[in-house]
Amino acid sequence: QVQLVESGGGLVQARGSLRLSCAASGSTFIINAMGWYRQAPGKLRELVATITSSGSTDYADSVWGRFTISEDNAKNTVYLQMNSLKPEDTAVYFCTADSGPPLRRYWGQGTQVTVSS
Repeated sequence: QVQLVESGGGLVQARGSLRLSCAASGSTFIINAMGWYRQAPGKLRELVATITSSGSTDYADSVWGRFTISEDNAKNTVYLQMNSLKPEDTAVYFCTADSGPPLRRYWGQGTQVTVSS
């Protein structure tokens, strides 16, 4: 089992920055990738960014060039640096950790990010 705890959400003005953190605990040795998803009111949950255990990253087109995912393996923590925030980035952001195969995805409880115009 893996437990994930997010932090760092809040209210920020457009064009501002926030950094989200996600601390993993438990059987962290089984994790082979981590990521961030978000869900805005009335919308489906969507992938924001992922990072594999080898350090490969991927981003949604909507955040490319503005968000950066990184990890500190010593701390079992993954970060999402969000710059040039837009009101449409407002959502609950969820941290994920993947193990497997077969794939099993663990979810954090989510942290609210609100960007005011």
